[in-house]
Amino acid sequence: MLLINMEFAPDKKIVQHLGLVQGSVVQAKHVGRDIMASLKNIVGGELKGYTELMNEAREAATGRMCEQAEQLGANAILNIRFATSTVTASASEILVYGSAVILEDR
Repeated sequence: MLLINMEFAPDKKIVQHLGLVQGSVVQAKHVGRDIMASLKNIVGGELKGYTELMNEAREAATGRMCEQAEQLGANAILNIRFATSTVTASASEILVYGSAVILEDR
């Protein structure tokens, strides 16, 4: 599956648009990561536990989007975008979406 964050694919022709595809994950905080993040807030710096958590969520959401595109027969997803939102004080949603298409070489 070709994933592109542009509206077109260089040197490719869009043969068919198959529609919007999306994937999402609601990820909750881990108590251990929460404690370490609280300590890190005192001294400053990157909250690596949360960075890992969000990376895992993005990968899972992207995988779900790709599965949906494959079910439609797509070989690429164009114009990919990510969005995040807070669901509760201890959980966030990652949403990824794009246009499923069939591409061929020009």
